[in-house]
Formats: sequence, C-alpha cells, structure tokens
Amino acid sequence: MVNVASLLTTSAQRFPDRCALRYADGRTSYRQLRDAAAMFGSALLRRGLVPGDRVALFMPNCQQYLVALFGAWYAGLVAVPMNAKLAGPEVAVILGDSGARALVHSTSAARLVAGLDLTGVHTVAVDPAAPVDPAAPVDPAAPMDPAGGAKEAFAQLLAEGTPDLEPAEVAADDLAWLFYTSGTTGRPKGAQLSHRNLLTMTWTLLADVCAYTQDDVVLHVAPLSHGSGLYALGSIARGADNIIHAGGGFDPSEVLDLVARERVSVLAFLVPTMIVRMLGVAPTDTSSLRCAVYGGAPIHVEHSRAMIDRFGPVFVQIYGQGESPMTVTYLNHATSPGTPLDSAGVAHPGVEVRVLDGDDRPVPAGAEGEVCVRGDVVMRGYWNNPAATERALRGGWLHTGDIGRFDEHGNLFLLDRSSDVIISGGANIYPREVEEALVQHPGVAEVVVFGVPDETWGENVVAAVVPVTTPPPPESELITYSTTHIAGFKKPKKIIYLEALPKSAYGKVLRREARKLVLSEP
Repeated sequence: MVNVASLLTTSAQRFPDRCALRYADGRTSYRQLRDAAAMFGSALLRRGLVPGDRVALFMPNCQQYLVALFGAWYAGLVAVPMNAKLAGPEVAVILGDSGARALVHSTSAARLVAGLDLTGVHTVAVDPAAPVDPAAPVDPAAPMDPAGGAKEAFAQLLAEGTPDLEPAEVAADDLAWLFYTSGTTGRPKGAQLSHRNLLTMTWTLLADVCAYTQDDVVLHVAPLSHGSGLYALGSIARGADNIIHAGGGFDPSEVLDLVARERVSVLAFLVPTMIVRMLGVAPTDTSSLRCAVYGGAPIHVEHSRAMIDRFGPVFVQIYGQGESPMTVTYLNHATSPGTPLDSAGVAHPGVEVRVLDGDDRPVPAGAEGEVCVRGDVVMRGYWNNPAATERALRGGWLHTGDIGRFDEHGNLFLLDRSSDVIISGGANIYPREVEEALVQHPGVAEVVVFGVPDETWGENVVAAVVPVTTPPPPESELITYSTTHIAGFKKPKKIIYLEALPKSAYGKVLRREARKLVLSEP
C-alpha cells in the first residue's frame, strides 16, 4: 500500500521550488517541507522509536505541524493530533490512552507539559514563529528549549535527521492517524485511521469536494488537528500554496481581509459558526474564492441562504465523522443548486450509506433511522476499546449515532444525534427542526435546543438563544413565532438568553453544556 507520505514526496519531485506553506512572514518550499519531514522522522527513529509508535502533536496551527505530521508517516509512525486548546488533564488522558512515545508541543504549552507525567515520552518543543529551514545550521550550545520544560527543540531534532529517508513501507491497514473524539459524551475514544482510510478520503476530496490545483492559494483557519489538517493532504498532493492562518483565534474580518489581500481561492475547512461570524462583518473582495468547504455541525437553512447570497455558490458541505473522516455525504452548492438547503447531500461514490431501524434493517425513503456507513474510508476500530468497536461496527457498518432519512433522490437529511432526541408526551421532537424555526426570527443570532425533565410530559423543549440586540425579543414572541413553522407540540416551553453559546475547541455548539446551564439555574 502507498504510504500517505508519498503525497508530499510526489509534489516535492514535481514542484520542488514552489511555495508549499506560508505562516506569518515565513515560507517553505515543497523541497524544504519534504526534507524537513524526512529529517524529523529519521531523527525520531534514531531516538529509538520504531514504526507503529505514536507521536502526539500538541500545538497551534503552524508550519511545523505539517512537518511533524508528514514526518511521522515518513518513519512509519502514527500521528496523534490534539487540539491546542485542551487542558492538561485532557492531554494526559490522550497521551496515556495512546501510549505516545513522543510529544511535539508548542513552547507556549511548556508549563502545561511540565505538569504531565511524561515517563518514557520524548518531548520536542516548537516555536511556531521559527522558520522551517532544514539546511539552517543549529548551534549545539544554544539552549535546548528557551521556554523550558522540554528535552529538545524542534530545530535541533531536525539537525540530527537525514533528508534521505524514504516513506516507510506500510500495509493498507497500518495505522496512520489516531483521531480522538471530542469526548463531549464521556471519555474520548481514538478512532484508528489507516493509510487506506486517509488516501481514500483524499481521493474522494479531490474527486467530489474540491479539485485542488497547483495554482490554488489555500487558507487554513480551522485547526490542523482536525478537518483542515485532514484536507491539507489534498492540497499538498496537488502542489497548492497553503497559507496557515497565524492568528490566535478566528477573527472574521481578519480572515476576509486575508482572502482579499492574498487572492485566496480555497478555504480548506470551516465550521458553521465561522460562516455565521463572517456574515456579521463588512463585505470585502472575495471574488478570488472558488471553493469553501464546511462541516463538523449542521448549518441552519437561513444561514445557508445568507452565505450563498453574500459569497456566491462556492460552498461545499461535507458530512463525516472522525470514524469516517470527512467522507460520508457531500452537497456542492454550485453543481447542485436545486438540492434542498437542509440536506447533507448525497453519498460519495464508493461509500455506502444506509438508514437502518433499531434491528439494523434498511428503511424506505422518507422513513427515519440511524445513518450507517461502510467503505474504505471507515476506521478499523477504536484504539484499545474492543467493546466500543463492536458496538460501532456491528454487522460491518459504522453506526454513526445520527438520525436521518433519505428522500427519493438519494439526498440525506440529518435530523439529530440519537441521544439528543427529545421525547415529550410520547412524541419524538428533533432539536434541529425547532432551531430551524427559531433562527428565522430576525432577533435570533444563534440558538440551540434541548430537552429538560418534566414530571407530566417526560421532557419539555427549551431553547437557549443568543439575541441579535439587547433587549432581546420577548419570550412569548419567540415561542409564538416558532409555531408558524412547526407543530404546536414541538414549540419551546421556555426561552433562555445567553451572551454566547458554549462551544468546543473546534467551534461546535455544545448542546449538553447549554442544557447544564439551564438545569443548574435555581
């Protein structure tokens, strides 16, 4: 099987002097990226790591992230990316569960890392502002880590390696990426993604989602530990120019100014909350944009209409999970303008998607059930968790936990997570349909809906709303407004107002956290 690192090797052969990465004022060519990745991987092998060992990545977006990611694969190692916003206990859980032999972290995280038990873990500190130049001399007398807390600095590790390392020989099902779930429902699980999974994902991306070319200028604003890192494989494979956003957070005005200034043609990956924030700032010149990929959470129909009106039909929605990375269904707004905006699109060719009932039997079009997936993109199982693997992959199908239905044209409609369905008076109420009703009110900026216990009805519907202005619309007005779009039994019984919705490090709205806020009220 081809090692996923070969995507970089091929582009470095074809476009050695083309810019591969940009970060702040730094630039790295494809030759430099390939050499640095090989040096990183070979240096870890010299340190005693062996193919199959895990390398944890804990740093914000920077050029070194992709060096370490591809470098791990060059050496036949397994990447374990972690969101840079995780707290110490969360990092400790992933390091312990994965059995990581090496940890690459930013210098800004040195204090956090110093508080971890890193027995047997080789640590490497990264200064994101430092250039990636594999040919630069390294002063052996220089401090190993100016921020303290690590055994070795990134540049010093590279200096011990060789650019002559070729991508390791791998089997199709050899592990490449341990993708840890967000853990919002409990202890995070490591989805085992193989070289076959990642290559299939990349081919599907290039065929259905965004056909990158060497002329593209690609902007990465979402974490490289998640969707933007996965989709970077496609842009690297095609020799594109990748700008890694150097901001400390997502500033919509700053991002749109960057699009205009650098003539960005592709936004690699966005979550819906980023799009909503972009809609709230002054327009700029985005005429260079030809593709913007989004996913990770549902987007409300009103926001879909607004984004297409504002930016044009450049958007492609993807539906996937960490267990089937980025690849279940897709909706290209440019090529499928008649597809309902509340749809998640159609299944990718080569990916089978079914809606199954509680006995794992297929249901007809229009009927609701659990969305299940199989194909070469589906994970091989959860790391060290056979019970969870058996539950998720029973019958040879990935059971996503999402409730959905197909229409007669093969469009998938996602209703909610099975665990989020509200049962009130014996009737199933899907939070998303209530949210879709409320978000159409001009006074509602964002909304999340959930159920709370009720002695009479079992559960009542509650909506947490971020209002557009202060004071917010009256509660009675919003409740009455919702019934113009949904049945009366689905209307919220209570509206609470928040300054902001609780969100994960990846920008997903945390329904359970909002629910906790309500339940904790006196």
